[in-house]
Amino acid sequence: MPNFAALIPLILFLLVALVVSIVVRRRTMAAGGGFVNEYFIGNRALGGFVLAMTTIATYGSVSSFVGGPGQAWQTGFGWVYMAVVQVTALVLLYGIFGKKMALVSRKLNAVTVVDVVRARYGSNALANCAAVVIVLFFAATMVAQFVGGAKLFEAVTSYSYLVGLALFGIAVILFTTIGGFRGVAVTDALCGVMMLAGIVVLAGGILSAGGGYESIMQSIKATSPAMLEPFSDGTMPPSLYFTQWLLVGVFTFVLPQSVVRTMGYKDVKSLHSAMIWGTVIIGAMMIGVTSLGVLSAGVLTEDLAAYGGSVDNIIPSVIVESLPPVLGGIAIIGPVAASISTVSSLLISSSSAIIKDVYLHWCDERGTVPAERSIAVSSQAITLGIGVLVFVLSIVPPDVIWKINMFAFGGLETAFFFVLVCGLFWKKANATGALCSMVGGVLAYCACMAGGFKVMDLHQIVIGITVAGVLMVVGTLVGRQKPAADLKVFFPE
Repeated sequence: MPNFAALIPLILFLLVALVVSIVVRRRTMAAGGGFVNEYFIGNRALGGFVLAMTTIATYGSVSSFVGGPGQAWQTGFGWVYMAVVQVTALVLLYGIFGKKMALVSRKLNAVTVVDVVRARYGSNALANCAAVVIVLFFAATMVAQFVGGAKLFEAVTSYSYLVGLALFGIAVILFTTIGGFRGVAVTDALCGVMMLAGIVVLAGGILSAGGGYESIMQSIKATSPAMLEPFSDGTMPPSLYFTQWLLVGVFTFVLPQSVVRTMGYKDVKSLHSAMIWGTVIIGAMMIGVTSLGVLSAGVLTEDLAAYGGSVDNIIPSVIVESLPPVLGGIAIIGPVAASISTVSSLLISSSSAIIKDVYLHWCDERGTVPAERSIAVSSQAITLGIGVLVFVLSIVPPDVIWKINMFAFGGLETAFFFVLVCGLFWKKANATGALCSMVGGVLAYCACMAGGFKVMDLHQIVIGITVAGVLMVVGTLVGRQKPAADLKVFFPE
């Protein structure tokens, strides 16, 4: 029977977030500044806390709150030690790209990552390829978010999966279509706060249901001692640590949905503040929620088959087992907020890839300038259309959402790692090398993922990144710098 009491906190949160989006949108419209700059980059006016929270909310998806902790329930503290590397994500992003991306994007009046790539390499083919890669991998990630949020909703409230999917789909599409980049950023900050609140509530429920921390640890030690070991009796080999640290830590600073945040902050003080806030909060959030997955083993003591045979069902099950309905409703706001914030950020980035990076550039080459109203309607229509498409693809849910999320992470990292790093810091890098790196690296990565091919039992991201790096160097040596490449902006004398 549906549990309305568990639904009330979530409905209230969604209504508040919707009101925030509408208010932000009205204020930004009154302030002016042009639709494109406002809708896609928030007129570069994000403060430190909002910048930190929107980056965290984009990085921390529903798989961080459902799939990851579920895997930790099965594996043990080894999965927590692997998650520790995520503390470095914002330090790497802001430290490597923060200042240079902001300076370059302002000089170019760039509002998307693809704008920067096009200007650096002078290649429409590369820019269009980058836009396609963004939309395809973002779509996969958004499907995982919708599915994770709807499954959690179904488990905790007992309403159907489709009801949850419809609720989240409508909410996130409205937030993004109405609010634009700045509305998404402010809503992300609200979502980030609710993620932390959800972790605290769930932690209290698990500790109470398990008889306290010591009791839970004694139970795990007695029944599954391997969960307390770093290598989890062979289920967490060094090769898995190494490649997962690359996949969810070291390489994440090139994810375009995160890089675009470095183009939208107000000033250097905001950047430094975001680095401090972000590092502390993401550490508490990612390590905390993964640790709760391990502690759940002291509450959910049966084998995986008893919980539907999927690790994605562990967190929903422990919420139902350890919390009363209203607190359960508060606890699910965290992962639901993660789902909403990630999808909204990816939606706005996908919309910008199609409208700004492809359509408006095509109009510019033809010498035509669409009216502001036409751009606004087109942008919101594309945002709505992509959201509806992802919603339809989510109706039949795939299994193990964290694997889908990691696949998309790997594809985006392979595509953009050398294109962005070499583009910003290697003057000789050219369009031939960048195009070969992006296309060849992604094809190699996807082929290895599809075929299950690995080298030395390392994740396929290692193959993708290696191929992309070799092709960047070879292509650069073979090719020439295009006259359209705007090197003076990137490497001033």
